[in-house]
Amino acid sequence: MHRTSAALLTLALVMILNMFLRFADFRDLLEGVDLDTILLLMCMMIIVGVLSKTGFFKYLASKLLARFYRNSLMLIAVLSLFTAAVSAFIDNVTTVLLVTPLVLTIFSELRLDPRPALLAVIFSSNIGGTATLIGDPPNIIIGSVARLGFMSFIRNLTPVVIICFLAYLLTFKIMHRSWLRRYGEVARSIQLEVTHSQIVNKSFLRKMFLIFALVIILFFLEDFLKYPPAIPAIIGAGLAVTLSRRYVRIEELLHFVDWTTLVFFISMFMVVRGVERLGTIDFIASSISAASAGPTEALMLVLWISAVMSAFIDNIPFVMAMVPIVPTVALAVNMQSTPLYWALSLGSCLGGNGTLVGASANIVVAGIAERYGHHMSFRYFVKYGMPVMLVTVGVSAIYLILRYAL
Repeated sequence: MHRTSAALLTLALVMILNMFLRFADFRDLLEGVDLDTILLLMCMMIIVGVLSKTGFFKYLASKLLARFYRNSLMLIAVLSLFTAAVSAFIDNVTTVLLVTPLVLTIFSELRLDPRPALLAVIFSSNIGGTATLIGDPPNIIIGSVARLGFMSFIRNLTPVVIICFLAYLLTFKIMHRSWLRRYGEVARSIQLEVTHSQIVNKSFLRKMFLIFALVIILFFLEDFLKYPPAIPAIIGAGLAVTLSRRYVRIEELLHFVDWTTLVFFISMFMVVRGVERLGTIDFIASSISAASAGPTEALMLVLWISAVMSAFIDNIPFVMAMVPIVPTVALAVNMQSTPLYWALSLGSCLGGNGTLVGASANIVVAGIAERYGHHMSFRYFVKYGMPVMLVTVGVSAIYLILRYAL
């Protein structure tokens, strides 16, 4: 069953249960919908959609691949850094959709197995998306519900994400050393002609760059000016729609909005409110609190439970269910709730690297690879994904203890 179908069905059951037991009415469940999150997601989808129409990302990726294809480790490092940096500000799925076809083209010319490079794209997109408020949907949910601004994520998560990224590169080099050696031999023996993608319209690109830069600046000023994260995104989307009307029709722009995901979010917000009214969340929170002797144990439980669960189930509904639990756990162990939110973010985002079904980007890349004749099985993914997950989550555990528990 599609996750949106499951969310709507669950919402129907929760509504019936609440009405029957008289715990909450429909208006109460509607109040659980966080419009800040919905508007932020919708407007960022529009901005990214308009920016992608310029062809800039494909152009830059093809330039990077042409420049570094001869050095196997350097190519993986640059490709990973590019993917991680873009994923910090743009949806992971959009990022991998832009990069994956170019990677497959390179390795088709080299006649080498592209799957290790595709894994690098996946791992770096999930790691990079952890760094900022807008990099991954779980962070958007956490930031909106916990009232944590853009700069709070930069100060608290970006440093550890950089360390995790370096740890991932070292892990990748160890796991794929024979493939890297073989790649180097082949790449040095041929002259590869990489076809550069073209920028559709430079004037259009300049306008979109200015809008995107304005949005990022407004995100950085969010803590100082005290406005919700949705405001910069709404301003950016309004300007993008207005200035792009000569190049793209509004109907086409709205196709960039993933309405299925937005309906899923709305349904899950209402489900979480209904489950909260039924007392289930208090029960889960008390169970975690009972297993936590203090702040360190609480941080580790939230981090590792989030990582393991997110490796096997969609991290978005998991985070939506966990967010209201965090304050109760924090109160029980006599600590501030903010460090627990960082643990939840790191666990849920980095845990997505553990298995093929851990994140949407994983499924998208595997699907594209399948169409090109490169099967990426669940077992193959876990063989390389689980070590990366364990290393990065382990680094995060040390960081959380040193910074928030000692």
